[in-house]
Amino acid sequence: MKKMFWITLFLFGVAAALHAQSKQDRWPEQIQLVLDNTEPLQYKRGDRLPLYLWPAKGAFIFSNNEAEEIVRLLDERGIGFVSVWGKGSADKTEQYLPIARAQAKLGLRINIDATSCLYSFYNGSSETAHITKDGKPFFDDSFGKKSMGCPFAIDHRQEDIRDNLLPFIKNYAKEGLKVDFLFADWEVDGPIEWNNAWEASKQCKRCCAHIPEIDNFFAFQKKIRDKRSDLQRSVYAETILDAFPQALVGNYAVYSHNGFRYWYDYFEKYVDGQPALTDHRAKYRHWANEFEQCGYTYAMPVVYTWYPTYNWYDFENKDYRWFYNMLLVGSNPAEYTAANIPIITFVHWHTTAPPENPDPAIKQMSKWAYQELLWHLLLRGHDTFFLWAPRNEFAAEIKLLHPVWAEAQQFGEFLEKGIPINFSTPDKPGTIISGLRHKNLILLRRTDFAGNTNPVAIKIKNKTINIKLLPGKCQIIEL
Repeated sequence: MKKMFWITLFLFGVAAALHAQSKQDRWPEQIQLVLDNTEPLQYKRGDRLPLYLWPAKGAFIFSNNEAEEIVRLLDERGIGFVSVWGKGSADKTEQYLPIARAQAKLGLRINIDATSCLYSFYNGSSETAHITKDGKPFFDDSFGKKSMGCPFAIDHRQEDIRDNLLPFIKNYAKEGLKVDFLFADWEVDGPIEWNNAWEASKQCKRCCAHIPEIDNFFAFQKKIRDKRSDLQRSVYAETILDAFPQALVGNYAVYSHNGFRYWYDYFEKYVDGQPALTDHRAKYRHWANEFEQCGYTYAMPVVYTWYPTYNWYDFENKDYRWFYNMLLVGSNPAEYTAANIPIITFVHWHTTAPPENPDPAIKQMSKWAYQELLWHLLLRGHDTFFLWAPRNEFAAEIKLLHPVWAEAQQFGEFLEKGIPINFSTPDKPGTIISGLRHKNLILLRRTDFAGNTNPVAIKIKNKTINIKLLPGKCQIIEL
């Protein structure tokens, strides 16, 4: 009897192990990681945009049944799977059409990463180079590994870039499938005015001919951004919208704003002499209003914990060094984007793009402060998030982001129809209040960085209301 017990226990263990192994092998590792670190939503998402996660995208080969199951499992968690269009792989329809069929069958958005198709305008050929007054080609090497050429020597590249997109579009159209959401992470390519680009253009015969006032940075910036915007519209936005007029089309870091950018990407640096707005040690750059000219149908701001940000400010509250900048960044498009344009925001918690030997005095943003920030972004009008992270950070990032997203769904009517009441960011640690007004109700969240526990008075529509402190919670107040 005892022997039978141990045999049964052993067989049970083997069966459990095999089941666990088969479960683990069933989905690609990064998809399984998403499933393991999220729970099905407690509150229905309705027709609101899903949450997008970097690991929940790819060009995987699924059968129609497998595709339907993975799309359903992710949708139960409020997450939208994103298929990747790889340049030159349009004929590999098994990597994206089963997912699209499943999303259409379940009444969900068909989501696409079109990044690969847009590279590269600067393909390294001498035809795309700057040209000296003596007729010698040269490139700007201040953007790292990417050789940046002349903004006015790449029009001939448009047809090749557009041809990367068209075969995918045709394959969807053949099956009667429409694409609903496309994003691109098109960054270090095409005309850019930062780093040493201004100096390079001053040495370029072609640039000087196209920009008569090239010694004026604002004249230079306008010409460069106009060119960059025209390329994005002509090659990408219009190509997609001609085929799928209802699609949400956008690109990393292109959004409406107040004329300033409060952050630097990993490949950007400030160069002395360029105009900027000074705040503590930060230099916020003048930024061209390119969003409408690009023809995009949603805004895509980037709210990251960029490594240099920490030392821009001297706040004793270390969390507020991150929070202050990130709320400035997030409030900017929230205030200046038209109400009918969705805001789909890239977010990242771990300290972003640190050097090989980071300063140990730079402390990572706390989990608490990051989750509070996410709430304030939602309550200032951001529609959804797109998590970017390196693979080794996926699990931790998802565990912080998904619970906020999931809990927010209980306030669906506010998220869909609410009007933001506040876009201000205190210039020192204090009380942060954000909220969405719908009818005569306001959904509010209050976060304090200076230890204030007393009610705080704010004015809304000529009425003063007192907001009490409810740490870690939202509150609904009647006007």
